[in-house]
Amino acid sequence: MFSRLWVAAALYAVALSAPTYPYSTGAAERSAEMGVLSEYFQMLASKVQAGKNMAEAPVCDLSKAVMPVASTTPLPPPSAGLTLKHVAIGRGTQNYTCGTDASAAPFAVGAMATLYNSTCVASTYPDLLSVLPNVALQFDLTDVNQASLSPTNLLISGHHYFQNLTTPTFNLDTAAMDIGFAPCSKNNSVPAPAGSPQGQGGVGHGSVAWLKLIAEDGATGDLEEVYRVNTAGGNPPATCAGMPAAFEVQYAAEYWFFKKA
Repeated sequence: MFSRLWVAAALYAVALSAPTYPYSTGAAERSAEMGVLSEYFQMLASKVQAGKNMAEAPVCDLSKAVMPVASTTPLPPPSAGLTLKHVAIGRGTQNYTCGTDASAAPFAVGAMATLYNSTCVASTYPDLLSVLPNVALQFDLTDVNQASLSPTNLLISGHHYFQNLTTPTFNLDTAAMDIGFAPCSKNNSVPAPAGSPQGQGGVGHGSVAWLKLIAEDGATGDLEEVYRVNTAGGNPPATCAGMPAAFEVQYAAEYWFFKKA
């Protein structure tokens, strides 16, 4: 009985809850989308079953969390002297504009996302964390301030937005958590690995790049570097043909926040 109780508690943050926003439109007709969700729930069920036979509960030890590395062209590692402070799943939109030239590529004008606390998932169930961005992408985004991330119970730890076209910003000072505030600049970028999600239900134009960001003046909480990895969706079409003057593309990603040791 004891083991069952702690397993339920340990996995509560990623367990099935009543969805607070629905599957993306037409999900039932798209086998790729339903396959992503089926894989997630099978993985979750297997961990609950395995946990029943464990003698001790997993510990939320950030020193055991290992950030994903792109296989062919990895991002530079965190700078010497930094330690992991927080991990979040970001769920929101990449934003673009188009001019009058239909043959031109859409112009990126920033992003907006809600960040959901995934820190203990990163340290105890990294394989489960790795599927969460694509799983979260399969649910329509109807409210960027949704209290928890469907289909999980991960709670909000902050928000991501752009102060201007070149300053991605992370506000992780919330009523529930006091992690810090970080306006950033891009330090490095690599393409999302081959096989990354195309978009909801396997339909879209691919996943946005993985990034290393450096905190700028005004950062708090000793935050120094931020990584965007394991991206799902977010890329625009190659040209503006048929696109409106402004549009959004839904995406999700893991964000890893590093602080001074």
